[in-house]
Amino acid sequence: MQFGNQELEAQAPPSLAGLTLPSSRLQPPASLASIMSSHRRDRASHTYGKSFRDIVRGLNGDFSCAPDLIARPSSEQELVDVLDYASRAGAAVIPYGGGSSVVGGTEPRYEGSWAGTVTVDMERFNQIIEVDHQSRAAHIQGGIYGPALEDGLRPHGYTLRHFPQSFEFSTLGGWIATRSGGHFATLYTHIDDLVESTRVVTPSGSLESRRLPGSGAGPSPDRLFLGSEGALGFVTSAWMRLQARPVHRATRSIHFEDFFEGAEAVRRLSQSGLYPTNCRLIDAREAMMNGIGDGSKHLLIVGFESADHPVDVWMERALEIVSDAGGLVQAGKEKKPDQGQAGDWRNQFIRAPYMRDALIRLGLVAETFETAITWNKFEAFHQGVMDRVKKVTREVCGGAFVTCRFTHIYPDGPAPYYTVIAPGRRGDQVKQWDDIKQACMETLIDLGGTITHHHAVGRDHMPGYERQRPELFGEVLRTTKKTLDPMGMMNPGVLV
Repeated sequence: MQFGNQELEAQAPPSLAGLTLPSSRLQPPASLASIMSSHRRDRASHTYGKSFRDIVRGLNGDFSCAPDLIARPSSEQELVDVLDYASRAGAAVIPYGGGSSVVGGTEPRYEGSWAGTVTVDMERFNQIIEVDHQSRAAHIQGGIYGPALEDGLRPHGYTLRHFPQSFEFSTLGGWIATRSGGHFATLYTHIDDLVESTRVVTPSGSLESRRLPGSGAGPSPDRLFLGSEGALGFVTSAWMRLQARPVHRATRSIHFEDFFEGAEAVRRLSQSGLYPTNCRLIDAREAMMNGIGDGSKHLLIVGFESADHPVDVWMERALEIVSDAGGLVQAGKEKKPDQGQAGDWRNQFIRAPYMRDALIRLGLVAETFETAITWNKFEAFHQGVMDRVKKVTREVCGGAFVTCRFTHIYPDGPAPYYTVIAPGRRGDQVKQWDDIKQACMETLIDLGGTITHHHAVGRDHMPGYERQRPELFGEVLRTTKKTLDPMGMMNPGVLV
């Protein structure tokens, strides 16, 4: 047992009737009554995202910050009508996709004397409007969930090929607004790479960028809304670049005695021009925790896929590279993603969020944080992060199980992803998490990394984001928000 003899007892979730949920402060006008709800279940289900502190407070029945109204518009005109109502009522507006934010991006947690909160659920913007076969692109509404999007593209032989861990419970608009990272390790890693154009509704009006394969005409309007996190407006639809569905695949597993030898192998792969689909370096403790190792070896999973050609030659060269770096290639050819250690890891990756929630119910502090750093700084950076996290968790929790893996790789650096599991104290878990989170943020920024690689900023990462971004850029962002959202009612406290 990692944490000694601590008693672990699962906490039962509260009933809907037992939640602490204040009465709604807002009443919808008759003209919007059919698309607005103040029902208890609606308000509770739109209060939190999926962060550690969200899960803990939800288990404790604390929904005191619930939104007052939930709006579900089905057209841009209805969306504009909701914004007009909120403006007249002096209410804050929170755009809501799938509610999978792990950084406080959808919670009504902000300063200011707002009369209430209207959370706008975009679930009715859920259609694939048009498929352009010649350009291999599709016009898709922002409220569509991942599975429905892929189901709609499958008959055309296409895929968006963007699979974040929240795929089942998140939307295209949410991916764009948070600069979501997909499952694939190289080349098209972020949703940014797949956006051809966007249509956005803001409190000051609507705008749509021109469909182009590329352009050098000034700063890109799409880039303004990629990562805007609902603070500037609603992404109602986007033209997205598609991929043909892959038919050729190969996956192999490689063991390393030393984690930094594994990192060196990944660096060489990242700079080889091979662009593997999967390139996950998983440290020995994380491999053991996920049942894909005994804790004695670090694991590298390398995979390739293509819709056009066999990938064996690419795999052969990749295995030469990692072998030269000290890796021991495991016997057996894993042709399918559900075979061998690669398949075991894939299954654990899909189950990981559910496992985290189960650990939280047992009273543990279980959290992850991710970043990115250049190769020349990685070794010192990783050692510094591990030392700092272990130190603060000893002080706050008495110790912790801390692991690392790479989620994405680039020619100039990796994106390390850290997992922390520590003993918690009932009633004090949020404070413990806050202390650990603050230390992690400070460490990432102090050592030269990014505050987030793909989890977004939300409210939880704001202190780190304000340190990371140039001060003058912060002023530009504030001015931009003032232009698009004069009252500052769009997701207050996020980004600005």
